[in-house]
Amino acid sequence: MNDLLQVILLGIIEGITEFLPISSTGHLLLAEQFGLGHRSDLFNIVIQAGAILAVTVIYWRRLWQLATGLGDADNRAYIGKLAVAFLITAVLGLMVKKLGFSLPDEIGPIAWALLIGGVWMLAAEWQAGRRPSQNQILWTVAIVVGVAQVVAGVFPGTSRSAATIFAAMLVGGASRAAATEFAFLVGIPTMYAASAYELYGEFKHGGEGHEDWTAVIVGFVVSAVVAFIAVTWLLRYIQTHRFTVFAWYRIALGLGLLGWLAVR
Repeated sequence: MNDLLQVILLGIIEGITEFLPISSTGHLLLAEQFGLGHRSDLFNIVIQAGAILAVTVIYWRRLWQLATGLGDADNRAYIGKLAVAFLITAVLGLMVKKLGFSLPDEIGPIAWALLIGGVWMLAAEWQAGRRPSQNQILWTVAIVVGVAQVVAGVFPGTSRSAATIFAAMLVGGASRAAATEFAFLVGIPTMYAASAYELYGEFKHGGEGHEDWTAVIVGFVVSAVVAFIAVTWLLRYIQTHRFTVFAWYRIALGLGLLGWLAVR
């Protein structure tokens, strides 16, 4: 397959999966395993940054409202909760890094994470539907979301967005829209910081010297455009639908991968 086409396909996969609750890391690893070729950490970091940029653009009005509304107590509280979630993720994430943890790239763990995560999403939707929801984000939600982001980073296939959204819905009784907004907003500084940290490490060790920068730029642009479309669609979709379709997709993909491993 043409290398440029591979880059475009990887950008599309990243753009679609980064903020949908189906795991971008898992899908990128699967794409590499099934023929799109291994890419450098620098490439993966940069195309992820493209998806983050898209969400930043989508939420720019909300971010501006928070930044210019510090005189409002509710805004200050919301910013404080975002900060708490981010700091918990940053501290625990650095601890995981210092312990030398690296993401597994075998298909088996990804398949199990997709399957278990899908079942958990169905159970979480059922549980959340049994009680009234609210548009408020509690302080306990900020703490749990911070931990959930680290868990998602440790296990490929978990999905950061799924872990954080359902943590907010289950722990704090947040509505689907409120949980999604908080998960996406806290993901912006979290993922920018993670990308910057990884980029610093790559440049520090000279990883950029052998990089195909044309591929990196193309992947970044494709990821940003596709992520903008995907997230815009998702925010409209969840106004009238549950996340159930994503749960069943994860279950089907996880079972398919486990079946493929069993017979290959």
